[in-house]
Amino acid sequence: MNAITTKTVTTADTGESIDGVTVLGNYHMNGGYDWMELIGEHGWAVIPSWGSDGWDLGQWPYVMVAGIRTADALGNLFGMATYCEGDVTCTYYRTKSRFWDAISEQAFFHWKNEQAQGPTDLPEAAAELPSRYRIPYAVPAA
Repeated sequence: MNAITTKTVTTADTGESIDGVTVLGNYHMNGGYDWMELIGEHGWAVIPSWGSDGWDLGQWPYVMVAGIRTADALGNLFGMATYCEGDVTCTYYRTKSRFWDAISEQAFFHWKNEQAQGPTDLPEAAAELPSRYRIPYAVPAA
C-alpha cells in the first residue's frame, strides 16, 4: 500500500462512507522522522503530547500518533493515524469527542505499558481515565 492515498473511508463513530479522503498507510521506506515530514506535506501533524500536563504520546521516532482535521459537505472530519515502526493504521471520526477518545486510548495503552512517560496514577482501563488525561495538551502562553 502507498504511504498516502485518497480513497473512501467509513467513519468509526457514525459509520458514514466518505469519498476522497486522504488515508495514511504503511511506511517502511525510511524512519519515523521521515514519515512525520511526509505526512506534514499532506496536512497531518504528529501529536507529541496528550493530557492536561502534556505527557508523552508515543515514543518518537518508533511510535507516533498523528491527526488531521478536515471537512466534507456535511461537516468536520477528524483523522487519526498510529505509526509503529512503519506499520500505520488510519481511522476517521465525525465527532471531535470520539476522535479525542481514540487518541486517549492510544495514550493510555502506551502509558500503561511503560512505552511512554505518562501519569503515575492510571486506572485499570482507558474508559476510566479522568477527564484531565483525555484532552489535548495546551502549551502554556509565554
